[in-house]
Amino acid sequence: MENSLKFNVVYRCTVIVWMTFKFICQISFFHIRHHIWDERTKQKWNAMLKKQAGEYRKTAVKLGGILIKVGQFLSTRSDFMPDAFIQELSGLVDRVPPSSFSYAKELMEKEWGGDIYDYIKELDEEPVASASIGQVYKGKLMNGEKVAIKVQRYRVQDIFHMDFKALKLVFWTIKIFTNFGKKADLNALYRELVSVMDRELDFEQERAYGNYFKERYKSNKSIYIPSYMNQLCTKEVLVMEWMDGAKITDAAFMNKHGINVQHTAKTLFDFYLDQFLNDGNFHADPHAGNILIQSDGTIVIIDFGMVGQVQKQDTHYFKQLIQGLIMDDYDKVVRVLDDMNFVLPNANLGKLKKMIKQTIEMYQNGSFNQMDAHTIDTIQEEIRLFVKDQPIQLSADYAYLGRAISIVFGLLISIYPDVDIEKWAKPKVKQWFGGKSFTDSVYKQVAKDATKPILSFPRAMLSWLENGEKNRQWEKEKQQVQLLHHFYILMELFSFLLMIGGMYTGLLMQWFTGYLLTGAFSIILFIILFKHYRMLGSRK
Repeated sequence: MENSLKFNVVYRCTVIVWMTFKFICQISFFHIRHHIWDERTKQKWNAMLKKQAGEYRKTAVKLGGILIKVGQFLSTRSDFMPDAFIQELSGLVDRVPPSSFSYAKELMEKEWGGDIYDYIKELDEEPVASASIGQVYKGKLMNGEKVAIKVQRYRVQDIFHMDFKALKLVFWTIKIFTNFGKKADLNALYRELVSVMDRELDFEQERAYGNYFKERYKSNKSIYIPSYMNQLCTKEVLVMEWMDGAKITDAAFMNKHGINVQHTAKTLFDFYLDQFLNDGNFHADPHAGNILIQSDGTIVIIDFGMVGQVQKQDTHYFKQLIQGLIMDDYDKVVRVLDDMNFVLPNANLGKLKKMIKQTIEMYQNGSFNQMDAHTIDTIQEEIRLFVKDQPIQLSADYAYLGRAISIVFGLLISIYPDVDIEKWAKPKVKQWFGGKSFTDSVYKQVAKDATKPILSFPRAMLSWLENGEKNRQWEKEKQQVQLLHHFYILMELFSFLLMIGGMYTGLLMQWFTGYLLTGAFSIILFIILFKHYRMLGSRK
């Protein structure tokens, strides 16, 4: 059976917490050394964040488990993650070396209660896909039907719950020793992460989601959802139809089979827009590997491990937001955003209202259409300050919704570069609002095309929020003092723990080495305490 340090809770916690501690120290040193934020400093800042994200990516791939999922989750959080970090993690692919076939076979036999060949006729020993939670094998049933068999990885449940403990320590460290811990609701963020990860670990839940989408789109002949062999599906094993086809982005395949690219893009657009606008579940991981195109042009959707939800109340909020934007009622827009818990307590709603109003006015002045960089720069500073100062945080479902929308938009551009989102969306949005009744009651009250601000505002808003985060500045004296104070506390705690560790080593192992380490770290702790005391005294 597989045996490695990565299955040791102490090792995993140490690696994850140490990486976090190192990142915090690097960021603290950077802000202490750089008081003036010119363009060169910003470039250094982004380079450091990119390096950190690269290290995170390598560690995630090495350890597997929750780090890959957390990286993917953080890549959706433009509400608080720096742009440079997001860009590096956005390409984090959930692919890890496969577990042994012997373990997969053993697990199937345990779940099915007998020899696997009592239930299936053939099974390839090499997996066709291997991710952090499960790996997929190709097989045949007794009747000759091809199937895909998804099996949970060795000790994946244990690994994820080990990592949950490590994450709790990480979140505690961030909450105590960083300004970010005071800006974001880390307890809520941790609960969301655990909830999302737990759903992905439950294959019965994934099967339920697959059946949900199959039922919901059964009348759509252009979309196909694979069926599950329910009698062979368990909490740790899924058996479903095998789907032949190519990735939805494979232009050569579509050209070879004479598939209408524009029709394919429109079908995909309608499929996902229905999920984004209406209450119910939505496919939250719509990357090219999970969307296949068959030789007859049918689009196949696979892998429902990551699914978000649009509540009925959410659709009400979305409509209220759009009505407020159309009617220039920004007080209403801010009230709805507050109701959606987009902002945390103590946020300056007046500033948020001003930022939204400026954004819409830029659209009305034609700046969006012309991509006027000078006009955008005129309000970028206020957006940067707002994002930096205000406690903004999205719920997990809203974050996944935003991620899914951006991925689908990227796919559409890749498949059909001449895509006309406005033309395709306009009738759908009108229908969503109730057709002519909405047109009569709202459209006639404003002398503008409603569809353009509906589509332009969210995209511009997301982009500028990310840019504002990227251009973060730390020049204020109060922030510098607070940051330095937190840094000293963190170093004092770390030195104290090392001093205790030296004593422990002396008692249990080599007394001379242990006492030498204890003495060294005691001196270091004294120096740090002295410097901290002087720093606080100089600020009185």
